[in-house]
Amino acid sequence: MEKRSTIQKQLVLDEVMKSASHLTADDVYNIIVIKYSNISKGTVYRNLNSLVDDGQLRRISVPDAADRFDATNKPHYHIKCKICDVFNDVDTPYISDIDIKIAKITGFELQGHDIIFKGICPKCKLC
Repeated sequence: MEKRSTIQKQLVLDEVMKSASHLTADDVYNIIVIKYSNISKGTVYRNLNSLVDDGQLRRISVPDAADRFDATNKPHYHIKCKICDVFNDVDTPYISDIDIKIAKITGFELQGHDIIFKGICPKCKLC
């Protein structure tokens, strides 16, 4: 069964695509509901999941925090500020060789990896 494209799905995709940060589902909902007050949180969540399933967005599982959604599907790394929770891409090459090493050590068949660096952003360091 082919998934249909809806106005709500396009709204969700547009907000994630134009965001410089990596929004949570609640962030996406809070942005959209300002302009479209009749949209439900469930609709936003369903459409985010559908966009991830379709490969249009990437879900980033963040330990001890809400998942984030990323419009960049190529493998890359992220960094999160421990004070203000800013969450950004890290512009450094993806190290795919690590998958081979970990697979040999563990016996797993790896399908990739996600690394989230954490620290204090330059803005928070000034405070």
